[in-house]
Amino acid sequence: MGKPSKYEKETIVNFNEGEKEASIYTFNADLKRRLAEFSKKYPLLCRLEKSTPEGSVTYVLDKSRLSIRLVPPYSEERRAAARAYAKEHGFKSMPGGKDIA
Repeated sequence: MGKPSKYEKETIVNFNEGEKEASIYTFNADLKRRLAEFSKKYPLLCRLEKSTPEGSVTYVLDKSRLSIRLVPPYSEERRAAARAYAKEHGFKSMPGGKDIA
């Protein structure tokens, strides 16, 4: 079996209302690092269940430690304030003429 494509490198968070644990399967490097650090710091709450040669990991953790955060889009006022702050403090524009803020 070859190296998985980016499309195949999934992250799956799985839990149900009847159990106290959640399962996280991922290829995402940042999430793998964060889960590894969390499991070392809190081994009673989070543990590595499986690691594959392809690069995926599965962690099981206490469901109460898991949070899903939805971030609303910035309002036009906030975007304008961020743009003004960036210009005032010398931030450059992104390639293509779009502001960073």
